[in-house]
Amino acid sequence: MMGRMACEEIRTKTAPTTRTEPRARGSAYTESGAGGPADSPDAASPGETAPTRAWATRLVVVGIVLAALNLRPAITSLGALLEEVRAGLGMSGSVAGLLTSVPTLCFAVFGAMAPRLARRFGPDAVVCAGMLAIATGLAVRPYAGTTAGFLAASALALMGIAVSNVLMPVIVKRWFPDRVGSMTGLYSMALALGTSAAAALTVPMTGALGGSWPSGLVAWAVLAVAAALPWMAMARARGDVSAAGAARGVPSPRQDPDAPRITRSRTAWALAVFFGLQATAAYIAMGWMAQIFRDAGVPAGTAGLLLAVTMVMGVPLAFVIPRLATRLPHQGPIVVVLGLCGLAGYAGLYVAPAGGAWAWAMLIGVSNCAFPLALTMVGMRARTSAGVAKLSAFAQSTGYLISIPGPLLVGVLYQHSGGWGLPIALMTGLMIPQIVVGVLAGRPRTVEDEAPRRPLAAR
Repeated sequence: MMGRMACEEIRTKTAPTTRTEPRARGSAYTESGAGGPADSPDAASPGETAPTRAWATRLVVVGIVLAALNLRPAITSLGALLEEVRAGLGMSGSVAGLLTSVPTLCFAVFGAMAPRLARRFGPDAVVCAGMLAIATGLAVRPYAGTTAGFLAASALALMGIAVSNVLMPVIVKRWFPDRVGSMTGLYSMALALGTSAAAALTVPMTGALGGSWPSGLVAWAVLAVAAALPWMAMARARGDVSAAGAARGVPSPRQDPDAPRITRSRTAWALAVFFGLQATAAYIAMGWMAQIFRDAGVPAGTAGLLLAVTMVMGVPLAFVIPRLATRLPHQGPIVVVLGLCGLAGYAGLYVAPAGGAWAWAMLIGVSNCAFPLALTMVGMRARTSAGVAKLSAFAQSTGYLISIPGPLLVGVLYQHSGGWGLPIALMTGLMIPQIVVGVLAGRPRTVEDEAPRRPLAAR
């Protein structure tokens, strides 16, 4: 699949050109969803050959896929062995609860740093550093020896995930402006595959490595090291993903004077809230859905399979939905369909959680595919790489902050009510505003149009 997409991308390239002026920014709505041509490296500098461009494109595709595979195993592998980790480190229940809340907090805090780091060092170098941070954190934390050391090493890995989360849409927009949907779909599918694989394989892999939980956790560091290699090659060969665009006079994320004032854009706020509400629903499902089924009388093993079904639904749909989204001028209809699937799944959990368990798991899995849709809209709602960088950081950081209380509130309601009626009512209530803000975020407009930055001469 990666080779086929790379070949398709190569076929779209034009002959090398010596043109140095930047592309004109049009106002027509393009296939990529931006308001005009994106600043991409498709057009080569005068001395760049077609084989060089083809090699670079293939390397970026491989790098994106490998990076995406590493953006969740640090979390889901720990969830699979959390009981063993607690026993091994003498970790209290409250600290274990804190550990499950750390990912979203790190995503919010460290993700906001990504645009500044990208301006300073270039997005490819930052993603490379992110992969190395993931590898280091995963390699160190099982052998830290103390709870504090384990938390610190986990935070290092999560910092690498956070900056890579934010910059992936930027890199997709810059390298594949006419294939935002396809490449976001590939990236999202790889992310879902990595999430599911870590959840499913960590326990058997631990057994195969002698039954030691540190061995089971540290094994995922190898995948992160592999992911860093193509980004190292890109950083050495080109210095920055923006190099080819700079040769044509196209502004890079480091120098674009037209980066929007993102907080003044209504679309940016709608997208941030949509991202936060879909993340809330996803983390509630990951944290509590198996328990809902178990309390309804479903055996523990079957409840785990049901959760796996919910997660695996994202693998094929994460590839299909972004491609469909880029073909529509308004992504609101997709938001509505996904939201209705979620509402139907929650209704089923309330009325007959055990009787239709497989159907409810599938419906909620479809609903959770709002995540790749949100990533696709990040690439579509900004015209330039600088705009995508700021929008991605704002939407993801703000969104993850919004998502923090949801899973905790579900636990509180469950504990105090003694049942799942109130938690399911909360999940249903949150889905309605998710649909509303998703429809608003899906309108065909860009943040540059809503919140343009003042020209340099006027400052």
